[in-house]
Amino acid sequence: MTILVAQNIACEKSDRRLFSDVNIHLSASQLIHLTGENGAGKTSLLRILVGLSAPARIESAPARFESAPARVESAPARFESAHARPESASAKPDDASTNEFTQGRVEINGTDVHSNTDQASEKLLYFGHKQGVSQLLTPVENLMSWCKLHNIVVSEADIITILGELGLTGLEDLPLKNLSAGQQRRVSLAKLWLKTHANLWVLDEPFTALDVNLIASLENKIREFLQSGGAVLMTSHQALNIDHPITNMHLEYQW
Repeated sequence: MTILVAQNIACEKSDRRLFSDVNIHLSASQLIHLTGENGAGKTSLLRILVGLSAPARIESAPARFESAPARVESAPARFESAHARPESASAKPDDASTNEFTQGRVEINGTDVHSNTDQASEKLLYFGHKQGVSQLLTPVENLMSWCKLHNIVVSEADIITILGELGLTGLEDLPLKNLSAGQQRRVSLAKLWLKTHANLWVLDEPFTALDVNLIASLENKIREFLQSGGAVLMTSHQALNIDHPITNMHLEYQW
């Protein structure tokens, strides 16, 4: 079953094109590991895929066609699996004096992310650099509020149990500002345990600030999610130690 499809995605920042013509096909139980140098656009790509940013509209220079359409050759993303191989794009004949603008499209579970973000995000869990938590609330209060926002029915006891699994026993009632960066990150990671109806995880550097034991626990959680039919697209500067087939996708730094 196809869970995420991205076609002809491009991104520009400060007049610099980070990437273009990125195509992704992510199916159930598939794990894509996105890599690339700092500044290559990994986070920008993930934000586009989940609907937080819009793909760039790319201008095509006018061309004169006589017999066959010109072939656009651009491969900013290198894939090492047939499941996530970028497709070539072809320019279409048009009036030679008119430039064309094209914009990529992203669908999650068959719904266009940028035209219907709420519906497309129903079974999505995005974990980004910004934790989306309040420093003044406790871990329990933060997660109870998040669950209410996402229509997740959960008890305070359930949240305390999950926080215990993440090594936060005894810290449940402290304001987040009193917790370390790693402990605050664990609070946000608890959302992976709470949104049980999700079938897509998009994770941006989820291992940051975690110790070895927590990284192993999270890798095991990802494996279980994949084996249950979920799909994962994630970035990480470290090698993945997950007992599951991995599709590697690399974004090249564009000058």
